[in-house]
Amino acid sequence: MATIKIKQVRSAIKRSKRQKDTIKALGLRKLNHTIEKEATPQILGMVAKVRHLVEVVE
Repeated sequence: MATIKIKQVRSAIKRSKRQKDTIKALGLRKLNHTIEKEATPQILGMVAKVRHLVEVVE
């Protein structure tokens, strides 16, 4: 399966607990932190929920 790179570009401060938990579940810790994940439907759904906080590189 393809992998995607996810980079946190905006802060999770003043966001709902659900969005903060999603950022944490993706494995992002701080601004400009980049992770590489498999492009599964679950991961893509999580990214879609916080798309205003992250940047995706295919």
